[in-house]
Amino acid sequence: MEVILAGPGRAGLSLALALTGAGHRLAGVLARRLEGLEAASAVLPGARWLEWHEPLPPADLLVIAVSDAAVAEVAGRLAPQAGAVAGVVHLSGLTSVGALGAFAPACPIGCFHPLQTLPNPRDGAARLKGAWVALTCDDDALFHRLVELAQSIGCRPFSLADDRKALYHAAASAAANYPVAALAVARRLFEAAGVGFGVAEPLVRAAVENALTLGPEAALTGPVARGDAGTVAAQMEAVHHGAPDLAEAFAALARATAEVAGTASRIEEALG
Repeated sequence: MEVILAGPGRAGLSLALALTGAGHRLAGVLARRLEGLEAASAVLPGARWLEWHEPLPPADLLVIAVSDAAVAEVAGRLAPQAGAVAGVVHLSGLTSVGALGAFAPACPIGCFHPLQTLPNPRDGAARLKGAWVALTCDDDALFHRLVELAQSIGCRPFSLADDRKALYHAAASAAANYPVAALAVARRLFEAAGVGFGVAEPLVRAAVENALTLGPEAALTGPVARGDAGTVAAQMEAVHHGAPDLAEAFAALARATAEVAGTASRIEEALG
């Protein structure tokens, strides 16, 4: 495929690296800021830089990889110059495909959202292999091209309805960030107890593996899952004394766990 990238941030450059590594051709790059061009130059040496006010070159796909709030604005700027582009997608898991409405009906539009964390372009490109990709597109021809594109870089595509994107994005945020936040609380509690966080690694890996293989509900263990109010009360008292700044977060995580386990009524009093 001939691909144009608008927005050389972490997501856009990760995808561009994966695409060029799979044999696709980058027909050009558009950046709104100088630092975007500098970042892209370091990752994609020899890339063709495009001007915003000039017609876009022929391409199979224009990828708009900008922030959620900027998608519609960028689409409006580029649509009058995209007569030689066969399809347009954005990479936002939250924003409606309708944000690309400036291209319709002359050009089919869609969304291509990799369900993966992309911390920097090179690691991001590597992590795309094996990742799932949400595809939102009403045009059958473009949808099938996006399926093939995803598969060409080792991703696993699935269809996502446009009116479910916000809920899907909330789920993705919960999966990617809430376990990390819980681990940050755990690390600080271990340190308050005089124990290095490294001792938790086998436990954490086993818990995550159990959640992915058995399902989160079946994987729950410990006093909250058992409804053991006495143990939870002792833990809560220890946190109040040893790490009082974490008491609110610890109680909130315990309540969330109890809701999943169905033990909220049995441990609420213990949380204070």
